[in-house]
Amino acid sequence: MAEADNQWNHEQISSALEVEQLDVNLYRSKTLYLPPRARGVFGGQVISQALVSANNCVDPAFSLHSLHCYFLLSASAAVPILYNVDRVRDGRSYATRAVRAVQRGRTIFLMLCSFQRPEPRQPTFQLPMPPNVPSPDACEGIEVIYERLFKETTDAKVKDFCLTALEERRRSPIEVKLAGVRESEDGIPIFLYWHKARNTPVRYDPAFQKCILAYISDSQFISAARRTLTQLNQGGKGPTKVVMQTSLDHNISYYDDDFDCGDWLLYVIISERAASGRAAVHGRMYTPSGTLVAVCNQEGVVRVDDRENIQATAAKL
Repeated sequence: MAEADNQWNHEQISSALEVEQLDVNLYRSKTLYLPPRARGVFGGQVISQALVSANNCVDPAFSLHSLHCYFLLSASAAVPILYNVDRVRDGRSYATRAVRAVQRGRTIFLMLCSFQRPEPRQPTFQLPMPPNVPSPDACEGIEVIYERLFKETTDAKVKDFCLTALEERRRSPIEVKLAGVRESEDGIPIFLYWHKARNTPVRYDPAFQKCILAYISDSQFISAARRTLTQLNQGGKGPTKVVMQTSLDHNISYYDDDFDCGDWLLYVIISERAASGRAAVHGRMYTPSGTLVAVCNQEGVVRVDDRENIQATAAKL
């Protein structure tokens, strides 16, 4: 398939998530997206394609309620990924599926997901949406922010970064708007983004909506740890140049079956800890009306260039 066709297919969320069934419990990716300068295929696409494969192997009476996964190796966009689904358990209330993603004979990704017969009569509560969040119409798209920074800066490296970010944004099937940056009581930045899937002419069924949400959940997520490091270490308090950033694991808990990723979802993200070259991020997704539909967590490798600290320490010895 020509490169232009691959790009177009990725820009359609339905095509980006599509897999081909090869055998019972065995599926193959149709398109894979390698973001500019990324180490491998976009992790959200791998999660969502694995979910589509698992959904195809479970009774529709069961609804996905959680997933836990590990990114083991970077995936190449040049070779299809095979998704092997293991029907681990089928109970009366819950069903469990495991998905192993393989490329060139090596396992690159593992996911365990759980499905539940819905229990709508059980009691509910939720953490409310942050107050006074501007509506999507009042927020700037990420592309606009990068375009303005590109025009304002004279730093060649910053310009190059902006061009790379703009290329990634223009090819993404997800539209993103910044709704603001706030501070927790402890001074940790909280990032607020509106997300929605582009090019959704119809409202998909709830099972596929959860797959789209999984794709969205990896957008602007582990990068919040990098932004937090930069913000907290302003003024020369420590190294801030991130030289490696990649996901290690990811989990999502779903608490609603009635949301539309073709409409906006508010992603509230905070990075609560970084140490030993790793960082954790936590996210909550809300509908515009304030319903908390999903809770996400991720840990990733976030390494900074600490050579200056090493040299300064050595000079004191």
